[in-house]
Amino acid sequence: MDWNFQTLSLLSIPLISAVVGWVTNYLAVKMMFYPIEFVGIKPFLGWQGLIPAKRRQMAEIEVELVLGKLLSVEELAQRLDPDELTKAIERRLSQVIRKVVNNVMAESAPQMWAALPVQGKDLVYQRIENDIPNVVHKMVDDFQHNVSEILDIKELVVEQLVNSPELINEIFLTAGSKEFPFIVRSGLYFGFLFGLPTMLLWHFYQAWWILPLGGLLVGYATNWIAIKIIFEPKRPRKIGPFTIQGMFLKRQKEVSEVYSSIIEDKLITPKNITNVILHGSGSAQLLELIELHVNDAIERYVAIAQPYFALGVGSENYHKMKALAVQQIFDNSEKYLLYAYDYANGAMQIGQDLSLRMQALSAEEFEGVLRPAYQQDEWKLIVTGALLGMAAGFMQLYLVFL
Repeated sequence: MDWNFQTLSLLSIPLISAVVGWVTNYLAVKMMFYPIEFVGIKPFLGWQGLIPAKRRQMAEIEVELVLGKLLSVEELAQRLDPDELTKAIERRLSQVIRKVVNNVMAESAPQMWAALPVQGKDLVYQRIENDIPNVVHKMVDDFQHNVSEILDIKELVVEQLVNSPELINEIFLTAGSKEFPFIVRSGLYFGFLFGLPTMLLWHFYQAWWILPLGGLLVGYATNWIAIKIIFEPKRPRKIGPFTIQGMFLKRQKEVSEVYSSIIEDKLITPKNITNVILHGSGSAQLLELIELHVNDAIERYVAIAQPYFALGVGSENYHKMKALAVQQIFDNSEKYLLYAYDYANGAMQIGQDLSLRMQALSAEEFEGVLRPAYQQDEWKLIVTGALLGMAAGFMQLYLVFL
């Protein structure tokens, strides 16, 4: 009976090592992404997922290594056709313009505007609406030539990911949909293999420190090897009849497609682009562009009515009127630009182009899509695995052999 118990106890070492490897790798993956917000007492007593905690740095790395090199805002802007864009927003823009004209005239020249008959107001509206395609065309041309000053792709990507930690998790989890489960499973396999020498050593030399040390080595080695297998070797390497390559790099085409789809659908969208150009660091340049073309249009509209218009409004109010019109058209931009989202999304073709360009990256460049999720803090995951493994070794020593 004692012999059977000792044999079973001895055989439990590689089995428990396998469980330790699986648990430590499972926790290592989870700790990369969760919890999204810090849980515990800041700054040290608690935990936040490594990627959500460093999402700004992660986002900047993604822009630097992938998006910033593959997506040119100048190129994307050139794909917008002014005529098609005008068709998309014209109806809603006309409604906004009517409201702006009413507000501006009611404030700048209330008596003259009130005295103008309905037919006269309709003529004003009609003249402006007829000129909308011309104005929009000029504005789009200017936007295309100055887009780098108005839209910063780094600002767009980084701010979106900082404000949406769930999204940066989704990008990495989706891109690594095969690799992260492999890390967890590999802990089971490698844990069992590493448990075998520990079993043999314990059989011949039963020092108390062997099991904790074995657990530490299992926790450390399973995490380290799993990460290495995912990214090494970078290029296909023949070993006898077998060809080996890092798991992630082998899936370059598949990863490029799913990664690009998320970027197009949830990150670099017309809505997010609009939000950045209206509220980001380039909004002042956009306001200047609108001011230039709106003022030019107003000068042309009122030229026919001079000097009557100037007498009715006055020089000072005339300048205020133009400033107010510019500001209101800018402030109402989202109301008409949202009608351009479907057209812009189809015209820019972000997902399709990004996927093809990612597939053409070298292995070293493609590694940057996912590796930053590991590289900065992978030592923490490995050390955590080692400590958990050592703790499991002490538990095994206490529960089974003492």
